[in-house]
Amino acid sequence: MGKEEKNHTKEKIILGIDPGTNVMGYGLVMAKGNALETIHYGVIQLGKYKEHAMKLKKIFERIVQIIDTYHPDSVALEAPFFGENVQSMLKLGRAQGVAMAAALSRDVPISEYSPKKVKQSVTGNGNASKQQVAEMVKTLLLLKELPKTMDASDALGVAICHHFHSGRLQTRGRGGGWKAFLEDNPERLK
Repeated sequence: MGKEEKNHTKEKIILGIDPGTNVMGYGLVMAKGNALETIHYGVIQLGKYKEHAMKLKKIFERIVQIIDTYHPDSVALEAPFFGENVQSMLKLGRAQGVAMAAALSRDVPISEYSPKKVKQSVTGNGNASKQQVAEMVKTLLLLKELPKTMDASDALGVAICHHFHSGRLQTRGRGGGWKAFLEDNPERLK
């Protein structure tokens, strides 16, 4: 898929990443004006690796492979959720950092969004459940079925959030976000 211009609207590929140390979700979305299309999504299974360093190596290798295959214009990551377990937070932060380093090693710009910002952008509710995010991702991207894992649907949600906040969404003066997107794309509600 090229970065050609048609009707003065440039196509952009966004790689969304939901960092994890056992399962890392990723999703690639093509944005052309207000239109969104799913390119590919999935998860990187890391649970089989016992050493944290090996998990980080595999994250780096797989993200580089995805970037080299799909040539995204930008990478959007969900920021780690602040929990009570400091060790889990450190490991999650390392996983996110390695994914960022993979993107930067290929000169792909990165953006980071809080889980609340992703939920707000995709569903209109910053306290939405993972299931609500998955259902709205399915609607916005016209998926026939939900992704098999919430990690993949979360990653697609991060890509959608980036699209809404990247300044490229044209909504005829009404502002950005999912409401304006649905108003401009009523077929997504069918």
